[in-house]
Order: sequence, then structure tokens, then C-alpha cells
Amino acid sequence: MAENVITLNNVDVFQQKHLVLSNVDLNIAKGEFVFLIGATGSGKSSLLKIIYGDLHIGNGEGSVANFNLKTLSDKEVPFLRRKLGIVFQDFQLLSDRTVEQNLEFVLKATGWKDKNLIIERIKDVLEKVGLRSKIKKMPHELSGGEQQRIVIARALLNNPEIILADEPTGNLDPETSEEIVMLLKQISQNGTAVLMATHDYHIIRTFPSRIIKCENGLVHEDAQIA
Repeated sequence: MAENVITLNNVDVFQQKHLVLSNVDLNIAKGEFVFLIGATGSGKSSLLKIIYGDLHIGNGEGSVANFNLKTLSDKEVPFLRRKLGIVFQDFQLLSDRTVEQNLEFVLKATGWKDKNLIIERIKDVLEKVGLRSKIKKMPHELSGGEQQRIVIARALLNNPEIILADEPTGNLDPETSEEIVMLLKQISQNGTAVLMATHDYHIIRTFPSRIIKCENGLVHEDAQIA
């Protein structure tokens, strides 16, 4: 059986002092692809923040990529995040730098020093997302779909154990959205778990996978869509 990269047991999730989700049990295995759904304000973002160490867990136990969330100190958070790739809806690429410089910036910020290894790694992740030829382009020269592929390449730089994708197709047309989800599914098949938050039920129907749903302050691990 595959080991879990995320395990939460009886976790209560608070924003300030407000209880957002209670008694959360969640298990995501290595290489698993999972959808996260729920209405706006249902706690999806809070759940993701727990996973990447932006919120501390109150009651319960949790681990992500072998980091204990219960005892996680602020100093350890950057190390946890190196084990995670995070993909947001609004690309967040540095607009004044080329694709290569955007990726180089992340590698240097996470401790890479060898120039040759940096270049090799950048080419490697661009190859994975099918955009090796765009290495010298500026973000504004790329389509929305290409920008999101660059963001996914950026998320892959440090060989993460899991990618958290928060509405990664939110700004894309249906066809491009499907391409992005196919890419994320392919990544999961290579052993990196993917947790994708989405409102797009067409995507969920097109790529059937396990669904986690936030609803009425609870998290349902094996939800269905109507």
C-alpha cells in the first residue's frame, strides 16, 4: 500500500478564533490525484493553509511530507514548503523576468548554488510541461495556458511530494483547462500526489478521481457530485 503524504486525524481548523472545519480526517497517498470541492467559504482555503503550514492545527494530529503539523515551528515552515509545490489560479510569475529567471529565482531562494545544476533542473522541468522552447520568453509573451504550465514547472523544481493546486484552471478556457488537468494527472502518475481545489464540475466529470468535499464545517473524504 502506498504511504500517505498527507494524514490528518481529528483536526480542528481555526481562522483566528473561528472554527472553520471540525474533526477533519484526511489521507492522501503518494502519487494520488484528488479533487477538493466545496462552496466559497466552506473551508477549502483553510484546509490548504493547514497543509502548507500557514495555519497551525488546534486539536488533532497531522503530518505532511513527514513533517509533524502539531509541532511545526515557524522556522520549519520553509522546509515543509520545499516538499510541496503550490499552484494558484493567478500565476504569480515575476513579470519583469524571463521564464528561466523566474525558475532560477525559486531555486536560488531554496538553496541551489551550482549554476550548471540550476540550468539543468530548469530545462528538465520545462521539458516535463512541454515548454522547453519558451525558456527565454517573458511571461507576457505566453498564453494563459502556457503561463500556468510554467507555474506547474516552478512547482516541480524541488521534486515535491505533493502539489497543491488551488483553482489552477480558474482563468483558463475549457480546452486549456483540460490540458492543464491532464498534465497534473500525468505528474501524479509519476509519484507526486496532487490535491486540486476546483469549482469546475466539467473537469471533475471528465477526469474521474477521488473527491474530498468541504461542507457545513466538515470534510467528506469520499464525496460524490450530483
